[in-house]
This record gives sequence, C-alpha cells and structure tokens, in this order.
Amino acid sequence: MRPFLRVVAFLAFLAAIAAAAMLLFLQGRGISARAQPSALEQSAALFMRGWMTPPIYKGLHNPVANSEENFVAAREHFADHCASCHANDGSGNTEMGRNLYPKAPDMRLPRTQNLSDGELFYIIENGVMLTGMPGWSTGTPEGEKGSWQLVHFIRRLPKLTPEDLAAMEQFNPISRRQLEEEKAIEEFLNGAEPPAVDPHAGHGKQ
Repeated sequence: MRPFLRVVAFLAFLAAIAAAAMLLFLQGRGISARAQPSALEQSAALFMRGWMTPPIYKGLHNPVANSEENFVAAREHFADHCASCHANDGSGNTEMGRNLYPKAPDMRLPRTQNLSDGELFYIIENGVMLTGMPGWSTGTPEGEKGSWQLVHFIRRLPKLTPEDLAAMEQFNPISRRQLEEEKAIEEFLNGAEPPAVDPHAGHGKQ
C-alpha cells in the first residue's frame, strides 16, 4: 500500500509543479481577445468539446424533414439570430466574429461539417463554454424544431447560392443608426422637411 501512496503523492507533486509552471508562464501575458489560440490550444479545445459532448447526442439523427419549407425557415432564423457572428455564408467573417476568442469558425469547413447532426444540435441548444457561442435552448418543442432546422441549414452552407444570400439580407439585424436613417429617408420621401444639419456635428467643444 505504501508504494502506491508514494506513487500517488509523486504524481500529485508533478501536477502541482506543472500547474505552477503554467501560472508563471501565463503571468503578465494579458487577457486580450485579439490574439488567437495556439494550435495546441485549438487541438485540446476541439478534443475536449468532443469528449464532453454527452454520448446520447452523438448518435441522434435529425427528426425534422429536410424540406424546402424548413430550409427557408432556418435561413431566415440564421440571418436574424446567427449571422452577426457567423455571417450569412457561415464564414464567420464579420466584425464580431473576427474579434471573438476564439474567432467564429468557418462552418463550411470539415471541422463543422464532419460533426454529427446530434452534435450540431447539442451545440446550438447548449452553446460552448469559454467561447462566444451561447446556448439557444428555449426548453420547448418549437425551439428544438428550430434548432434541428438550423442543422439542415448548416449542412447547406457550402452550397448556398447568391439568391440565398440576397434573401437573407432583409432579415439581418440593423443598428439604431440605420433605423434612424431609413426613417429619415422615408419621411423625406413622404414630404417631410429634411433634418437640420448640426454645424458642430463631429467636432469637439472649443
């Protein structure tokens, strides 16, 4: 028994040394999200994502029909809820997506496309800890149907057409400034006076 305890104590000592070394290595390196994870960190994160996903989800098959109706519903949903980070085409090439840590992935690539339907569903519903991906579960059958529809849409990302992308633009969220500009244009076209221009706009007080 004593040799076993010695081995355990020795391993615990090594783990403590490794943890202390890691803390010293990280000290003062900053907490900026501008840098991107190293290849080792990415590999470890992807492994842990797969390892920690409950096995019951990995074998699930999409129960929602892969119909045009469901595709259109998911396309609108994605444009409204997901494109701010993931972009309409799933590339992740948006201001928000590029500045996350880690960056929003290009979901057209095998790293996402090779996930099972159940894994994609689990990620949509529950998010991914320590990333910018939130969990979207509503706890309702309607919410689950929406997530399964999105799984079908994600499968179609590599094959989206210019027509699909154009159709999505009308569902993308717009900023308050854009809303005000559109309102001002509409009022002007309806005969309202153009808004007065502030001569000091954009300048600091003297």
